[in-house]
Amino acid sequence: MGVNRSSYYKWKKKKGNLNRYEQVRNILTDLLKKAHFKNPSYGYHRLAKSISKFTDFKFSDNLIHKCCKEAGIHSKARKCTYKKHGNESLKFPNIINGNWNANRPLQIVVSDMTIFKNKGNRWEWTILLDTFNNEILAHKATPIAGDTKPYYYCLEQLKQLVRKKEEQTSPVVLHTDQGAVYSSRAFCQAHKDYNIYRSMSREGTPTDNPIIEALNGWIKEELFLDFNLSTAEDVPSLLNNYVEYFNYERAAAALNYKSPVQYKTELGF
Repeated sequence: MGVNRSSYYKWKKKKGNLNRYEQVRNILTDLLKKAHFKNPSYGYHRLAKSISKFTDFKFSDNLIHKCCKEAGIHSKARKCTYKKHGNESLKFPNIINGNWNANRPLQIVVSDMTIFKNKGNRWEWTILLDTFNNEILAHKATPIAGDTKPYYYCLEQLKQLVRKKEEQTSPVVLHTDQGAVYSSRAFCQAHKDYNIYRSMSREGTPTDNPIIEALNGWIKEELFLDFNLSTAEDVPSLLNNYVEYFNYERAAAALNYKSPVQYKTELGF
């Protein structure tokens, strides 16, 4: 057969045994399965970071992607579809207009309300987010449909961080959708003495507020899949613990896999 005798016996000796590359690949696949079981919402990039954080393995994202593909591991988070934009707000124009490049904290802040279910009950969760480092500045959840208190609670938290007009020269842009509370006269009057400039998305256009809209989508997937939000006994406590984890521990891909507070602190803010 033209096979070298020594090569044949070397192959025969190793037949059925994995080489070191195959052994490492199997170990990585087992680690990926465990990490995916713990965090089903993670994609392969975040799974790779979670493994490298607690092990000494050196590997490429491409290898992790191949291991995930062969093992059938993929994020269970839902995918979003594009929707056509609506009309501009008559009260507050969209002054952001796609320019989300904040270079300091409290330059551009976004807010939105999202809905989730816990044990069959409907909850409304309002979030206030700093786009500089994606830090959640304030949040409030309520089981009462249409309750406006969470909106004003988050606004009060923002007002504590922002000085009044005569005391601060750098304004804060608060970008929201055209919801009934955000558009109301009472909400506008509540911050009229503070250096807060308002900006609004076009009607029915979540792509005008992509940071908070994207957050609302995957953060709920993470809460349901990784933190068992749907069956939690104490929803407010779970959300408080998650926000603490989100701000101080969760590695964000957009921040070079640093937590929001770590990213801000390392930049000297």
